[in-house]
Amino acid sequence: MKLPSLTMTLDQRLFPLAKAPRAGIQRVLALWVQDWPVVAAGISAGEPGAVLHANRVVASSEAARMMGVVRGIRRREAQARCPELLLAERDLAGEARAFEAIAAAVEVFTPRLELTQSGTCVFPTIGPSRYFGGDKSLAEQIFIAVEDVLDGRTSCHIGIADGVFAARLAARVRAIGPCIIEPGGTPEFLAPLPITVLDQPDLTDVLRRLGLLTLGAFAALDPRDVLGRFAAVGLAAHQRASGTSDQRVEALDPPEDMAVSLVLEPPLDRIDRVAFSARQLALELEAKLQRRGAACSRMTIEAESENGERFVRGWRHEGALSVAAMTDRVRWQLDGWLNASPSIRPSGGLSLLVLRPEDLIPATGRQLGFWGGETEADQRVGRAVARLEALVGADNVQVAEWRGGREPDDQIRLLPAGTVELGGRQLSLLDERPWPGQLPAPSPVELFAERTIAVVDAEGVAITVSGRGELSGEPAQICQDGRTWKPVVAWAGPWLLDERWWDPERARRRARFQLVDDDGHAVLAYVQQGRWWLAGTY
Repeated sequence: MKLPSLTMTLDQRLFPLAKAPRAGIQRVLALWVQDWPVVAAGISAGEPGAVLHANRVVASSEAARMMGVVRGIRRREAQARCPELLLAERDLAGEARAFEAIAAAVEVFTPRLELTQSGTCVFPTIGPSRYFGGDKSLAEQIFIAVEDVLDGRTSCHIGIADGVFAARLAARVRAIGPCIIEPGGTPEFLAPLPITVLDQPDLTDVLRRLGLLTLGAFAALDPRDVLGRFAAVGLAAHQRASGTSDQRVEALDPPEDMAVSLVLEPPLDRIDRVAFSARQLALELEAKLQRRGAACSRMTIEAESENGERFVRGWRHEGALSVAAMTDRVRWQLDGWLNASPSIRPSGGLSLLVLRPEDLIPATGRQLGFWGGETEADQRVGRAVARLEALVGADNVQVAEWRGGREPDDQIRLLPAGTVELGGRQLSLLDERPWPGQLPAPSPVELFAERTIAVVDAEGVAITVSGRGELSGEPAQICQDGRTWKPVVAWAGPWLLDERWWDPERARRRARFQLVDDDGHAVLAYVQQGRWWLAGTY
């Protein structure tokens, strides 16, 4: 008689109170709103427009794509391909807030709605499909409801398949009507798709070098070989590619006591105060997860108003949700709820906030760098930033990001620290392509928005610059405060700048100079529309 094994699995050691892993794969409906970042930025369907992040295009309208503006290209290349292109910086909070109206329209059909990102939502169809007369009838009714909300700004696409991964891909099949994959037909649907749809560059680069160019070719491998070569990450990708499972192999249901809640007294109706409370709750949840050596890949946000109105929404993430990611999703979701239409938003302030983790996975932890990588100093910086955010608000703690441009005030922009990865962050200008017309180094240490100055020649006549860059005289004196004149001992320029000539509202034409007075103070100044302006000091 064989005795039962006394050894514990890794998951049992990590999560002794958790349930057993779930088996099987369920039918899922995915809704994808085409070009949602562009729509949320206020760019209409017929206008050529694009949304940028880190100086690259992340989304473009149909009209812009017809002119060659596609994802991944730089701002300058996009403007060269389409001079009349409308540009907007990506606003994830605004996208989530605007998507709330669409989510509310879908929520009429199911209470188990989950958002994967702004513009995409999913839910299991086992209950709604039976109630509304089958997959096709359910998809058609949701399509009509969402199209009414969109009101012609863009179009939505619906896919139904076995599992979230296949359903999201089916939704992106731009066919007339919903794309419904019959039960059991998901492997055949996935097989011809390129391996890059797995959206795991580190893994797919290796697979492509091995000659595995489609999901079907990857799915044909023996799972044991995939596990031995690529570990759990590769096995989970293999299961998605074969359409047999949609859950991470190590994911487990959380124990009942993992949820964290916060009673808001007095009730809050301002999103900045709610966001502060959300971060405290996210930190508490993270501490609970760390004590179990776990992280979560899904999270349910529950909120209740002082008048008893209740709001529940789920968020799904491919990896582990960090404190910043959880805080962002709570802020986006509650901002959308508090600022929604009168039929959706609560009639009073929020009195209760609950975060409930789903799909616990083992936390990989953080390894301090020996020959580089993250150091203890990086972790101290992260903790200091978290304390500052708690004191002054998440949006008031900002870090610099290199953006590129011809003028010093164009090259750097400030972003909330919670939206970027601080570990190993470097503000390097060496990897950027040169900008024709950019000022030579060094750059000013202090910049000014609108500050006029006066520059005259030896006879006290104001210096002017012609359209060809010719000076009326040599700069001899400079006055910055309107009273004190300083002799100019050295100067350089002019450097002419003429950009965005195709956009009357944003066109800029100026001549730039570097000036040094007799005290050794150096300034950057420019002439625009016949007036002298102080741009910065060195």
